[in-house]
Amino acid sequence: MKQKYDVMGMTCSACSAHVDKAVRQIDGVKDVNVNLLSNSMVVDYDESKVNDQMIFQSVENAGYKAALETQTVQAKKQEETVDHKKKSLILSFIFLIPLFYISMGHMMGAPLPAFLTGEENMMVFALAELFLTLPVMYINRYYFQRGFKSLWHRSPNMDTLIAMGSSAAALYSIYAVFMMGYDLGHGNMHQAHQYVMQLYFESAAMILTLISLGKYLESRSKKKTTEAIEKLIHLMPSVATVLKGGIEKEVPIEEVQVGDIVVVKSGQSIPLDGVIVQGHTSIDESMITGESLPVDKTVNDRVIGATMNVEGYIQVQVTHTSQEATLSQIIELVEEASSSKAPIAKLADRISGIFVPIVITISFITFILWMTLGNQTFHFALTCAIAVLVISCPCALGLATPTAIMVGTGKGAQLGILIKSAENLELLSKADSIVLDKTGTITKGKPQVTQIYPIGMNEKELLTLAASIEQASQHPLAKAIVEYGKANHIELQTLDHFEMLSGKGLKGTVNGKIILSGNQRLMKEHDIDLSPVEKEAALLASQGKTPLYYAYDGQIVGLIVVSDVLKETSQSAIEQLKAMGLSIYMLTGDNRLTAQAIGDELGIQVIAEVLPQDKEKHIRDLQASRQRVIMVGDGINDAPALMRADVGIAMTSGTDIAMDSADIVLMKNDLQDVVNAIELSHAVLKNIKENLFWAFFYNVIGIPIAAGLFYPFFGWLLDPMFGAAAMSLSSVFVVSNALRLRFFKPKHQNQMIEQENQIMKQEEHKMEKTMNIEGMMCPNCQKHVDKALNSIDGVKATVDLQNNCAYLQLDKDIDDSILIQAVEDAGYSVKGIQ
Repeated sequence: MKQKYDVMGMTCSACSAHVDKAVRQIDGVKDVNVNLLSNSMVVDYDESKVNDQMIFQSVENAGYKAALETQTVQAKKQEETVDHKKKSLILSFIFLIPLFYISMGHMMGAPLPAFLTGEENMMVFALAELFLTLPVMYINRYYFQRGFKSLWHRSPNMDTLIAMGSSAAALYSIYAVFMMGYDLGHGNMHQAHQYVMQLYFESAAMILTLISLGKYLESRSKKKTTEAIEKLIHLMPSVATVLKGGIEKEVPIEEVQVGDIVVVKSGQSIPLDGVIVQGHTSIDESMITGESLPVDKTVNDRVIGATMNVEGYIQVQVTHTSQEATLSQIIELVEEASSSKAPIAKLADRISGIFVPIVITISFITFILWMTLGNQTFHFALTCAIAVLVISCPCALGLATPTAIMVGTGKGAQLGILIKSAENLELLSKADSIVLDKTGTITKGKPQVTQIYPIGMNEKELLTLAASIEQASQHPLAKAIVEYGKANHIELQTLDHFEMLSGKGLKGTVNGKIILSGNQRLMKEHDIDLSPVEKEAALLASQGKTPLYYAYDGQIVGLIVVSDVLKETSQSAIEQLKAMGLSIYMLTGDNRLTAQAIGDELGIQVIAEVLPQDKEKHIRDLQASRQRVIMVGDGINDAPALMRADVGIAMTSGTDIAMDSADIVLMKNDLQDVVNAIELSHAVLKNIKENLFWAFFYNVIGIPIAAGLFYPFFGWLLDPMFGAAAMSLSSVFVVSNALRLRFFKPKHQNQMIEQENQIMKQEEHKMEKTMNIEGMMCPNCQKHVDKALNSIDGVKATVDLQNNCAYLQLDKDIDDSILIQAVEDAGYSVKGIQ
């Protein structure tokens, strides 16, 4: 089973590496994912061998604490909150500022009180620094507590480096104070003055304060990375209005059961997933599906919890509890993805596990070498050793991957793209082939009337006959024709007789005459002459289309083609996938002619007449040729293929998102979101690489400078205070870089914005004119003038009969004489144009 835990005390990637190693060593643990960003851990283990107490003990042995996720509230209280860090930081600065002024002010010519100056006040000067430093060390005592505890457990971390660096500076300064007191007591003023110049109290306090500043800024930035999840959590209504016995009662959302009827009024959020049983409305689903426009809903339509009822009163029968609701599933998926690790993070994890011991070793070697070989003072050697410790914090290294993944998966959820793991995100960016299911993925999956060929009558008459007989059938093709007829305001005629002929079609009687609807076989059985439609039928067959034949009173009256049409965005999405360099295949069970016609239209490769159970084999064949394959399907009959693919993407209705077979779930049945998901994966992986580069680059450059490697050649030396500031800012930089993903926008959205801006500019440049017209007497006159003006290219005219004028909107510069001539040719005269 998988269980999520909160882990307290982790501050850097070395911490997470130690926790990971400790838990992974337990017999029966299959996998461990430790997330430094969220201070959490997901453990996959064998319940027969492992229990929670064993995991708690293992984490504690590593120097940290763990608690079940269900104890999150209690666990969070034990952690330093952002507010607590802010208070500690303010208190630290209250003592640091006077300390810094006393220790460094005289170097900048700043005046000091008389009791702190002169050789006779050296001891007062030193004790003033000591007593200003001790409060700063106490305020930030958790660095020493956790740092030395980790060192005791042989798992040194960032806190260890800080504690050792600050302690070394403070202890040596205390030693100097004692030696100064000794020399003063023995009258050795010169030696005492040497020691007063070697006090490092301000360095010890400054290191702690600057590290705390960095951690505070980092905490604020990290908090922003979880905004997407927090926004999702806040979407869930806390109460619902339940209807029982005709009485409305407001109850907590947790108490609502499956089958309850909830009332949702205009402007309210729908509390839980369900089905409308009364009323109709428009619902804003943008917060769940990313769909910007409200969706019309009526009785028997499904609705999603946490979406907004824009207008209308509805009653909804609940189908899922709050724990099972779509929003809960989305939050769970996003959190699970955020806690997972991408393959690219493994290098950082391996380095983090050994990084701190190596840094401590380098610090000792630096001190020893400068003392023995460098012919330098103790002061110089100690400065270099402390600088190595404080600049080498592996925070940035540990935050590089999880921050980008957290923000990226959260952004995906906002766009209606649910990513189940970081590994899938990385694989998605590396894929070179994509396989698309046809029905419901490329096409709408719902038959529609696409062509009508009447013989001996007009389209409306043919459609009237067709819809009249098809209304008695429940076949999807029949429903498509009836819906098309209603949409074109056809009045259905009453059937005197109706008969369903299996495998052939339908037979009925309208106005005492027989009407036939079906295939060629049905027509031949009733001796219908098909010669008038033979050419059209043959052409349609060559295009992979299947027409329905219609005969009335013994004569063929036409053909109607009903087919599954492409989605509006499919053509554009496939063009974008091609531009990404992906090889595109369409995998379908349809006959080869029909499939090839769609393939030719889209310009993609076709694998047709494939049984559902055989789709997985075709994915395997592509992988055998060393292709990384993305499979896009509906998540039901495509399940084996989705699981076999390197990345499986399932399209969903927006409610059933818990698809175990898919790695990524799209909340909208829109192929454009596949493009958006791939673009997002590229953006996240690029961000991770940037973060890792700067984290490694920072340490590769910073450690040699801190160790004084360049001092003999260029005189470069790093003060420990500046090292602490640089280390802190490196973490802030990495988190801030990851936060840029919050502003990610798919390219097609940017293109749409540009198109809208162009349209707006064109609108701004449109010219408006008013034309005064004489001679218009009635609505017919108005129609004539309207037709005359609107027939001119670039002119949009509205004719006002009452005021004898026309309001013109011109898309381009058109000479007035052309406008006047058009009106005069229609039989009227123009008095003037303004």
